[in-house]
Amino acid sequence: MAGHYYNGRELELLIPASSLEVLKIAVIFGADAVYIGGEAFGLRAKAKNFSKEDMVEGIKFAHERDVKVYVTANILAHNYDLDGAREYFKELDVIKPDAVIISDPGMFTIAKEELHDIDIHISTQANNTNYMTYQFWWKQGAKRVVTARELSLNEIRNIRKNIPDEMEIETFIHGAMCISYSGRCLLSSFMAGRDANKGACTHPCRWKYAVVEENRPGEYMPVYENERGTYIFNSKDLCMVEYIPEMMDAGIDSFKIEGRMKTALYVATVTRAYRRAIDDYLKDPSVYRKNLAWYREEIGKCTNRRFTTGFYFGKPTADDHIYDSSTYVKSYTYLGTVEETDSLGRCRIEQKNKFSAGETIEVMKPDGQNLEVTVESITDHEGKEQESAPHPKQILWVKLSGDVSVFDILRRKEEAVD
Repeated sequence: MAGHYYNGRELELLIPASSLEVLKIAVIFGADAVYIGGEAFGLRAKAKNFSKEDMVEGIKFAHERDVKVYVTANILAHNYDLDGAREYFKELDVIKPDAVIISDPGMFTIAKEELHDIDIHISTQANNTNYMTYQFWWKQGAKRVVTARELSLNEIRNIRKNIPDEMEIETFIHGAMCISYSGRCLLSSFMAGRDANKGACTHPCRWKYAVVEENRPGEYMPVYENERGTYIFNSKDLCMVEYIPEMMDAGIDSFKIEGRMKTALYVATVTRAYRRAIDDYLKDPSVYRKNLAWYREEIGKCTNRRFTTGFYFGKPTADDHIYDSSTYVKSYTYLGTVEETDSLGRCRIEQKNKFSAGETIEVMKPDGQNLEVTVESITDHEGKEQESAPHPKQILWVKLSGDVSVFDILRRKEEAVD
């Protein structure tokens, strides 16, 4: 997927993957690079993450299609982590991802000692807010630094002017926004005993809150917007698909999607939309402007908490937070990914959510097509027909009224709930 250039700089669409299945979807739907977590030292302990064997297979699958793979190792390490980190980096040196993503100077030092021909990228967790920080990491040997989420596009543009041309800037373009400074959150550890800085965040910023005065226990103060309380930390999701030109003009090299715990449906949807938006703009800005409504519509089909531009055009206000709900907007349900097709016109899937014969569903294709089809029949792996698919992870052969291919996504549109 390499070969997208703007003002002489190669652009990259960087996509998260929680599992080998999702990595393959990201690659097929248009990623230039994918970032993944191993079984240790990444900041998504609750993600499925990659075994050594899955990592080897995923890197091979990506490299065969000219897509890069980066491995996260961006915890804030304690003394007891260091010996294990050294052994982990020795394993990665054999597996050969294209880069590792690190935030801790100790982890960086070990990576420098153990890795060969593998780039080191500095995570947003390192709070990279100025060009002197970029210059520091460049001198240490880092090829790329991920901007802090709190930077404006003007600040990023100024960083670009004050760092070597060869140095790369990576910036989030879409996804959930942490309430704490570049994601370095203490709430989860304090309130649930789960350390967000070691990958075990329980997302207390999404919980329901109300105020209680200490001398009046059980008496909730009316500081809420509705009867369920107020969601004082609950940011909208970042979405910059309408501002691709501004992101490119700022000198950003890698456009990063957040979401290493998201489903294959989410990854396919955002990857396809941003891939097309970037390609359309590079081909013809008027085509990009013409298709803005399509990008917005497609991205809106992902689970989301409504959208904001974050800090890019100034500091967020109350309009960038959600005060009436902590739940996601969900307009489509993920049913499965086509893993195989047969001569009878059926496709094999691992079922993700319930659906039934006779239902109308949608086939989402990597080339941008969305095909409405009818489920004509459902057969289990023993050849028995069934009216519905109520059991998660069941292997099924499904006959649809339209043509499907391997890696197509099956999804169902849900009725809006007022």
